[in-house]
Amino acid sequence: MLLDTVNEIKIGTTVHILLYRPEIPYNTGNIIRLCANVGAELHLIHPLGFELTESKLKRAALDYSDLAVVTEHENLEDYKKMHPDRIFYATSARSRKYYSEIEFGSKDTYIFGPESSGIPPAVLDTIPKERHLLIPMKPGNRSLNIANAVSIIVYEAWRQNNFENAGPPRTISVAEN
Repeated sequence: MLLDTVNEIKIGTTVHILLYRPEIPYNTGNIIRLCANVGAELHLIHPLGFELTESKLKRAALDYSDLAVVTEHENLEDYKKMHPDRIFYATSARSRKYYSEIEFGSKDTYIFGPESSGIPPAVLDTIPKERHLLIPMKPGNRSLNIANAVSIIVYEAWRQNNFENAGPPRTISVAEN
């Protein structure tokens, strides 16, 4: 199934963001907008905690939904069957390897778990520990917002791939007083 407004034109890297059972439409909407801006594909694993038609999702995604490739999957196995050549990475607060220590590639899939609980151990255990990524934080804090965590990983991957297909820097005029 594809989100009705998906445009199949890919505008950048081919990294995949996989949200495993996302719960909050605003977060998913923000991630749709991010994917449109960097050219990543977004894959959503059911069940979702919201309808893709929800106004909260649309509000967060703004008018970027038609610029992003968003695909729904009934389960993780369906995704893996469709994309057997992908290299999986998972974010985990228990990892000892910083996300900045790996070389990102165009066949990567970055998995993020539900906002309330993170990636379930049964899913995390299917990914080699050397591909569990840590986003550092101050001691005592639980986690980042999922949209922020996705942004950190995706921009590092895009940076390592020389910002493939990025537009030129904008020129901003500042009015003189």
